[in-house]
Amino acid sequence: MIPDLDPKLGRQLAFIMELDRLKGILRQTRVLDGARQENSAEHSWHLALCAVVLAEHAPGGLDLSRVLKMVLVHDVVEIDAGDAFCYDADANVGKEERERMAAERIFGLLPGEQGSELRGLWEEFEAGVSADARFAVALDRLQPLLLNFAGEGGSWRQHSVTHDQVMVRMAPIQHGAPELWPAVVRLLDEAVARGYLAPAPG
Repeated sequence: MIPDLDPKLGRQLAFIMELDRLKGILRQTRVLDGARQENSAEHSWHLALCAVVLAEHAPGGLDLSRVLKMVLVHDVVEIDAGDAFCYDADANVGKEERERMAAERIFGLLPGEQGSELRGLWEEFEAGVSADARFAVALDRLQPLLLNFAGEGGSWRQHSVTHDQVMVRMAPIQHGAPELWPAVVRLLDEAVARGYLAPAPG
């Protein structure tokens, strides 16, 4: 880092520089034109804009500032822990512990109070209990659905994901952003009809 900086500023800049590594973490979801996989930094940016645009569909009392902070930090732990594909059970073994250790290191780069605040928001997102966290989680589920639908199945087809699996994954939208749920159901039904998503077995 740059020498002779104020120690607090030095830690803040170190954290900011560390976050650049999130651009190298690839997700299974592909960008809209299907040319490549999106990275976790792009995903977080996209969620932040989703929150701004779709805030009117959140249950009452939303604190948009807190939601924005949550979606911007929710995946920073992937710098160390990697992105575990949600439909891959083996990849998710030990995920919570890997991410907890990553949170300790990465948020620990920041000055104490600031690091504690952002780690607290990350933990709140992971718990998904507060209204703000439920809305943030709902957006985290909605965004890849939209990209997979637009990409004619994308990672769903690549990994033979079924309608039932996606419905389970999308369930938090019912509680976090219930106004959006009918659109989710419609998109998934249409995805099956178009052959983008495998119907439920049997």
